[in-house]
Amino acid sequence: MDFKSSDPPRGPLPADILPQTAAAAVKIVIVGGFGVGKTTMVGAVSEIKPLTTEETMTKAGIGVDDTRGVAHKTTTTVAMDFGRISINDELVLYLFGTPGQERFWFLWRGLFEGALGAVVLLDTRRLETSFDVIGRLEERGVPFVVAVNSFPDAPEHPLEELRQALDLPHAVPILVCDARRRDSSRDVLLTLMRYLHSQAATQEAM
Repeated sequence: MDFKSSDPPRGPLPADILPQTAAAAVKIVIVGGFGVGKTTMVGAVSEIKPLTTEETMTKAGIGVDDTRGVAHKTTTTVAMDFGRISINDELVLYLFGTPGQERFWFLWRGLFEGALGAVVLLDTRRLETSFDVIGRLEERGVPFVVAVNSFPDAPEHPLEELRQALDLPHAVPILVCDARRRDSSRDVLLTLMRYLHSQAATQEAM
C-alpha cells in the first residue's frame, strides 16, 4: 500500500527511541496512597511522553474511595502510569506508577514483578495511607526510599519524626521532594539508585 506524503509518520518519535549507548535498564515502581502525586512525578521526570490511565471519578466511588484531604481530585489512575528516564548514557529507568485507591491494589502484584526498587510518595496530611503501602513492599522484599511530597497546605515534620512514625529502619532514606519538578523528582530517583547500590555492595561484602 502506498502512503501519501501527507500521512502522519509511523513508528516511535525520535525522542522516544532508546539511546544506543544504553547498556542497562531498571524497573522502578512509584507507590503511595490515593492523590499523593505518583502520576505527577512520572509526568514531571519522564523524558518521553508518559503513558497514563487517568479516568474521571464517578459517583460509583462514593463510600468506597477515601478522598479525605484530596476532595478536589476529579481523576484517578485505574491501571498504571509509565515513563522513562536516562540516569546517564548507559543506565535507563523504566518508571511504573501504581494506582493509589485500594480497590485497584490487586494490580500491584504484576507491577512489582521484576522491580529493582521503589519510591514511596508520602503526603503528611494523610500519613496513615502509607502504612499498608510500606508493609506490602517489606513483605515482598522490595527495597525502597520514602519521598515526602511538598503540598502547600501540608504540615511539616522533622524527617526523623516521620521515620519514627513510619517505623522505618535507619538505613532507609527519607527525603523531601516536589513531585511537580523534574529536578526534584530526579533527585529522588538518584537517591534510590545510590541506596540500591549500597545494599548490593553490603551483600557482596557479606
